[in-house]
Amino acid sequence: MPHKLTYYLSLNSPWSYLGSARLLALVDRFKPELQVLAVNMAPVFEATGGLPLPKRSKQRQTYRLRELQRWRDHLGVPLVLEPKHFPANEVTGALMVLALEQQPHQALRLANAIQAMLWAEDRNIGEASVLADAAGKVGLNGRDLMAAVERDRPALEARRAEASTKAIERGLFGVPGYFVGEELFWGQDRIEFVERALAR
Repeated sequence: MPHKLTYYLSLNSPWSYLGSARLLALVDRFKPELQVLAVNMAPVFEATGGLPLPKRSKQRQTYRLRELQRWRDHLGVPLVLEPKHFPANEVTGALMVLALEQQPHQALRLANAIQAMLWAEDRNIGEASVLADAAGKVGLNGRDLMAAVERDRPALEARRAEASTKAIERGLFGVPGYFVGEELFWGQDRIEFVERALAR
């Protein structure tokens, strides 16, 4: 039986973005039972003692930029350290990802594409045209998907809130968070451990 892999992310998270290509490669390789959940980090931080970036100390903010540069260079991944539209309004994008719940592989690819729009192309993922472009990059009709999101927005917003609450209950305190079964791995630098868990 394949493992169950649950991936918690925020589209605004550069760390989720930095791990995205390697996670997709693991999914393609191991073919786990996949669930992709774009959560709201505000209640997660509030419940677990985390702070949104603007409220962190100057020292932590400075070190974050150093680490992003190190990982960008180490992975050879294009990354704008301080994108113009960060933090972006990620709500509609997150709902688009959740709307693909029955197509988790496409949900993962869409999440990765939206993150790349923000972190590699320095575009505003709060704009419908940018989200449509991201959807098109993975073979989806962005206008149709956004129309579906608008039709089902209350239910999808409730789903996002439910997923965020469940994440807290499961022990999540930051993203990216990868659960293999019930074992949590936090951070894109734990991808190697995710791989080991999937290979068991």
